[in-house]
Amino acid sequence: MSTNTERSRGPAIRVRNVEKSYKELHVLKGVDFEVARGSIFALLGSNGAGKTTAIKILSTLLKADGGTASVNGYDVATQAADVRESISLTGQFAAVDEVLTGRENLVLVARLRHLANPGKIADDLLARFSLTEAGGRKAGTYSGGMRRRLDISMSLIGNPPIIFLDEPTTGLDPQARIEVWDAVKELARNGTTVLLTTQYLDEAEQLADRIAILHEGRIIVNGTLAELKALLPPAKVEYVEKQPTLEDVFFAVVGDSAPGTGAGNVGDPAGSPVSSPVSTDK
Repeated sequence: MSTNTERSRGPAIRVRNVEKSYKELHVLKGVDFEVARGSIFALLGSNGAGKTTAIKILSTLLKADGGTASVNGYDVATQAADVRESISLTGQFAAVDEVLTGRENLVLVARLRHLANPGKIADDLLARFSLTEAGGRKAGTYSGGMRRRLDISMSLIGNPPIIFLDEPTTGLDPQARIEVWDAVKELARNGTTVLLTTQYLDEAEQLADRIAILHEGRIIVNGTLAELKALLPPAKVEYVEKQPTLEDVFFAVVGDSAPGTGAGNVGDPAGSPVSSPVSTDK
């Protein structure tokens, strides 16, 4: 079997025992996970858990102190150039030029990547993300959700097979969040692999095929939403069964009390909010 065939059949992302420290602060303490091709994988964790550090290592912006990681079959330490050609990274805030129109932003990126027919590339992406009518307007006039969709569309120029989304809906209103969720689902439908970090538990519930919780530098649980919910027994209120939410699972496995639960009895429906942010991982 050729190397290219092995690469195409293996996981899009593979992380094995990755460690990273900043002087005395041990941020990652042996992280392991895999992301299947064409899937959406959500990495959850409290503030300082190491989510963004993991993303930076996978996107070759940081070097790990130990362990191995591969992206699209390329080792992030020894084949960094190949990794960068395989990925796109979208940070917590939209990186669009507000003076340019939406279409001009896309054309500019396509030209910087020396791609043929930048105008057609821009028009196709505007149509794909429902921005055609706004394409001639300055990006500075866009709503938060439109700016984020434009930012994601810019990340797709060159058709990278893997995209990292670091807290993509931070600071957005509910309607804008839904717009971004739809854009992320569209990515997966078109075969793009998405590694998502988020501070919103309901976001992971809505989007992810698999969810991993990173706590104190380690992955402490990893599975589908159904598998994670199965970790806790359903609560019963007046003989009505209530399935545990992802929030119940999160606070049970990290050992903290959920916001507003008082004594912190995980699975107590009277004290568990439907959805609340964990915290932003800087």
